[in-house]
Amino acid sequence: MHPLRKHIEELIALTDEEFDMVLSYFEPIQKRKHQYIVQEGDLVDKEYWILDGCLKSYLVDDDGKEHILQFGMENWWITDYESFIKHTPSKISIDCIEDSELLFITFENREKLTAQMHKMERFWAKKSKFGRIALQNRILSLLKNSAKERYDVLLEQYPQLFQRVPKKLIAAYLGVSRETLSRLQS
Repeated sequence: MHPLRKHIEELIALTDEEFDMVLSYFEPIQKRKHQYIVQEGDLVDKEYWILDGCLKSYLVDDDGKEHILQFGMENWWITDYESFIKHTPSKISIDCIEDSELLFITFENREKLTAQMHKMERFWAKKSKFGRIALQNRILSLLKNSAKERYDVLLEQYPQLFQRVPKKLIAAYLGVSRETLSRLQS
């Protein structure tokens, strides 16, 4: 079974014909480690699904400090959603931590697909709800949890990140210094 079909069918069932139509709206793309898929200021018209690899979405503040909003691994969706939906310049950048294989769908094709197949509209509505829940939990964790608690939660939820992502990026995601991360790990 195609990995995208398996992913979609976690939420909605598709016939072979329906999946063939869904897949026809996507295009594959391969990116090397450190290549961008979105740069701050871009107009983003693609949403990416990760077949293989690891990416990060982030912003760099006026002092040059990197703040990681999200990591993306296999079976995750990633883009600058504000730019994608509102057609405004991107406020973030997204690049590859590892060589990555992605599928993308353009905004126009996503609109066409959801108009033709309401099952996919429901799929993206459900994914959006789960994304809002994850974002809310991340914000709450940043507001109320100690650095050690945030570290422990990340380690419990995504232990594979610690083998795939450099420590300085884990520290940037947790909002701590590299030195603090070293202390949290001991």
